[in-house]
Amino acid sequence: MIAAMDQKLHALAALKTILEGDHSELDRIIDQARQSNPWFTPIQVRTSIKNICDTLLNPERINNWFKRYGLPVQPGQPKKIGLVMAGNIPLVGFHDFLCVWLSGHQAVIKLSEKDNRLLPFILDELVNINPSFTSDWEIVERLKGFDAVIATGSNNSSRYFEAYFGAYPHIIRKNRNGVAVLDGNESPADLKLLAEDILTYFGLGCRNVSKILVPHGYNFKPLLDVFDSYPEIQEHNRYRNNVDYQYALVIMNLEPHHTQGQILFRPSTSLLSPMATVFYEEYSDPKTLQVILERDVEEIQCIVSNLNIPGVVTIPLGKSQHPELTDYADGVDVMEFLINLHRDA
Repeated sequence: MIAAMDQKLHALAALKTILEGDHSELDRIIDQARQSNPWFTPIQVRTSIKNICDTLLNPERINNWFKRYGLPVQPGQPKKIGLVMAGNIPLVGFHDFLCVWLSGHQAVIKLSEKDNRLLPFILDELVNINPSFTSDWEIVERLKGFDAVIATGSNNSSRYFEAYFGAYPHIIRKNRNGVAVLDGNESPADLKLLAEDILTYFGLGCRNVSKILVPHGYNFKPLLDVFDSYPEIQEHNRYRNNVDYQYALVIMNLEPHHTQGQILFRPSTSLLSPMATVFYEEYSDPKTLQVILERDVEEIQCIVSNLNIPGVVTIPLGKSQHPELTDYADGVDVMEFLINLHRDA
């Protein structure tokens, strides 16, 4: 029996308190996550947990989110929703799980090998809060017996997902990245926020800024200066190896670039940049900027900027990794998709 909505909301409030407090078991799980995936450092995992607590577990935000759909609704027969989770950043699939659970369906979860410790801990805590949640989800090694699917992966894996899940109601996501639009008038504080958009989770998230659009003749020095205060990034061996490798490539190939030793900015029309590298492209006027954004629209996850760009939805600098409940990946409304499955029952 799927748990009632008020029970779930009470449990989420209790979960928020647990995640924000001192918890030795959570400390142990975070250490296990780091051992399994070196990119999941304690700082990065706790950053993800804090963002979840601040936005996805915020009672006021949840209530406003529900009003958008007229929730709570009287659900039909719950469907089994297969969730193929990515593992690029800690707990990246939590929002999908939350949507499935609160919409009254049962989640059938296929975890990524790169992130298989954190969500099970959270689910166990929810069951500890209310044992009636036990049947609301299932973690499986292989998806089967599902009614619909939400799958997140790379461009390559998305082709497999389309072939395997195409006959079912589905949401399938591909590679996307964040873009920043600058005009050269940003303050040091603004640029520091942009650095967060670039470096949080080592730049591995689909909302991380992988490319900046700058006016012709842009001065990179003020931007480069803000990257000197990230000791975890600088001291992380794998990240450091990527910096050295990318720097060696641009030197050998005599490619133009800007760097202060921790990150490289390279000119490119591409959007998906290698780790430790951010691509940049110059624009000469608003029309040129509009052409670039329209050209890459299918590959852009979010646009961060202080500028008012006509016809373009932007978020403030520093907010790319602080998505709200309504900031659905790829712009596909997951909650509406799930509610419609009730209506179609």
